[in-house]
Amino acid sequence: MSYRPLLFLALISLAACKDKHLPNQEMIDLLKVSARYDHNHENVFSPEAMIEYCDSLLSNTSDDDARRKALSKKANALMQLGEEQKAIDIFQDLLAKISLGNIEQRQPVMKDLAIAYLRMGDRTNCINNHTAESCIFPIAGGGVHRDKAGAEKAIELYKAILADNPGDLESRWLLNVAYMSTGGYPSEVPPQFLLKVRDEDTMHLVKPFRNVAMNPGLNYKCIAGGSIVDDFNNDGYPDIVLSSWSLTEPMRYYRNNANGTFTDVSDSSGLGYLTGGLNIVQTDYNNDGYKDIFVLRGGWKGKFGKNPNSLLRNNGDGTFTDVTKESGLLSFHPSQTAVWADLNNDGWLDVFIGNETTPHEEAHPCQLFINNRNGTFTEMAAKAGCAITLFVKGVTAGDYDNDGLTDIFLSTLNGNKILLRNESDKNGVIKFRDVSEQAGLTHNMTRTFPTWFWDYDNDGWLDILVCGYEFTQSLSYYAAAEAIQLPIGNAGKVFLFRNKHDGTFEEVSAKAGLNSTAFAMGANFGDIDNDGYLDFYLGTGNPQLKSAVPNKLFKNIGGERFLDVTTSARVGNLQKGHGVSFADLDNDGDEDIYIKMGGAYTGDAFENALYLNPGQPDNHWVNLLLQGTLSNKAAIGARIKLTFREHGKERAVFRDVNSGGSFGSNPLRQHIGIGAATTIEQVEISWPVTGKTQVFRNLPIDRNVKIVEGDSVFSTYELSRCDFQSGVRGLISCAPK
Repeated sequence: MSYRPLLFLALISLAACKDKHLPNQEMIDLLKVSARYDHNHENVFSPEAMIEYCDSLLSNTSDDDARRKALSKKANALMQLGEEQKAIDIFQDLLAKISLGNIEQRQPVMKDLAIAYLRMGDRTNCINNHTAESCIFPIAGGGVHRDKAGAEKAIELYKAILADNPGDLESRWLLNVAYMSTGGYPSEVPPQFLLKVRDEDTMHLVKPFRNVAMNPGLNYKCIAGGSIVDDFNNDGYPDIVLSSWSLTEPMRYYRNNANGTFTDVSDSSGLGYLTGGLNIVQTDYNNDGYKDIFVLRGGWKGKFGKNPNSLLRNNGDGTFTDVTKESGLLSFHPSQTAVWADLNNDGWLDVFIGNETTPHEEAHPCQLFINNRNGTFTEMAAKAGCAITLFVKGVTAGDYDNDGLTDIFLSTLNGNKILLRNESDKNGVIKFRDVSEQAGLTHNMTRTFPTWFWDYDNDGWLDILVCGYEFTQSLSYYAAAEAIQLPIGNAGKVFLFRNKHDGTFEEVSAKAGLNSTAFAMGANFGDIDNDGYLDFYLGTGNPQLKSAVPNKLFKNIGGERFLDVTTSARVGNLQKGHGVSFADLDNDGDEDIYIKMGGAYTGDAFENALYLNPGQPDNHWVNLLLQGTLSNKAAIGARIKLTFREHGKERAVFRDVNSGGSFGSNPLRQHIGIGAATTIEQVEISWPVTGKTQVFRNLPIDRNVKIVEGDSVFSTYELSRCDFQSGVRGLISCAPK
């Protein structure tokens, strides 16, 4: 099916609903058209269509080999839909028809059957009987399966597979996971196949987090998607907005009640009628002081991903209106990543969209929409020199050379890491130049996914982190290889590029201790222990159901190196991780981690997690809420420098106002740790439009501070502290701070 019928149907839908009065009806109808176009057996992300296709083949052929292949594809599609028992029945029947001596044919079926049993065990225990410890690697305590049947059958299959092929690292990893699920790890694992759990945090620098998403009702279950944690009604308390990749699953909006509970206002807000969106980011495109939402759709789907993005205007009354068409942002390109920034320093936020061009298919150049300051945008990527035509998976914005203009970095599956230097004229002409080679970013062509600018070493210059997504084997294979210290090259590598202050970057990944495999999809950063150095959390995986690898948390050690603290922090969820947000949701002074869980298929849906920070060392902090006047009202792009003395030595911490990484959104209010300091000597705010710096002295610590551009004084505000750990929904307590 070509794109023209889709566009024709879309235009008919838009025309037909002119007289309708339901909110957002035009976009709702358009998404329904896109969902119908999705249903095609050539679309690898439509298992329903694959089953129909296989049934058609099976009814029209008697060839044994063709039937065996069709049945195998059907069984795998059933697994993708969460119909594990039906898949098991097919795999067992296939296995019974293959002679015992035909190992070449038996092993693939046995591996599929083992995964089906593992998934059935997860569904019975981790999904249908979810606990706070479900699927947390290494599985222990409440994460051990009560109904062990699925995991035990998987164990027997993996032992048989490994007996014939002891070098099968994928099966070895999954065997260890299965033994964990039954409570038999490590004692019952055959010694020759035992894999040790990696734990770099031998000093126990990080106390264990606890998943409390069930308590306030934030454990919504669906497939892969995005997350925003931010204050959408301007009451000071962060709300949560979620999206799903599926064009049949609605967005969700959880309003923070400021008492430790959340109310699902998805339908009354209008968001619950809008579907799809692998990623979402917040903005304030019209400078009205209310955060709007931008939804990215169609990522990964190639020719089936020509879905519209959405710009959702926050009306300030608890509702959102889709203004995509009237704003000029309506287009049809597969996309999953975008960044909002004031790229021409006119006080209004523009948006750069990273589109995906699949090799040998139609080109989808990246788009740059410049804000016309009247609710509309003008697309001018080609004129501005930034119409990149690659498989873009991550974009981030920041002023890497401290010249007052916001630059852009792109991460791609082509292997290119592209730095676009902003060389716009003072008269407003937008212009970018590709300086990737000069900056030292082109020597490694590894495929990459999420990315961000940040100042990890607090030297006042933005560095770049970008996560590798290079693999030729299953992710379980690499997890086992890492456990036995086999070389795996750049597979799953995390790249850290340190800014050298001269327009160039030095890759310091190995020097900084970033030698763990990750395969990150969703990712973001925050400061889990308030030491003033930024840590980061990665949601890992890929669409394969056998990719049971843990999400990962890395602690920043003094701006010099990073420590993998996943095991000690108890945040290594084995299910697929997507949009990540760092935020202090319980208002106790340290950042928690909220992550949108779930994979690419219906059968890979999983409950979202809220990892509550138990409080690390008794460090101090300050929350800075900035509001622009000449600069954009959300203050995106404003730069912060905090100066204080810790243990008698002067220190500085630097932050940029943004939502963090390229997949998952933190609050725009900046949570900044100041270590053991008991006073903040000075805070400097550099505003993007004027370049002027405001200076405030003697800010209070452990408080929420609001600073308005141009005001000579700051204000403080209080938030109630909440306890999400009661374990009984509705009995969560809050107390004034």
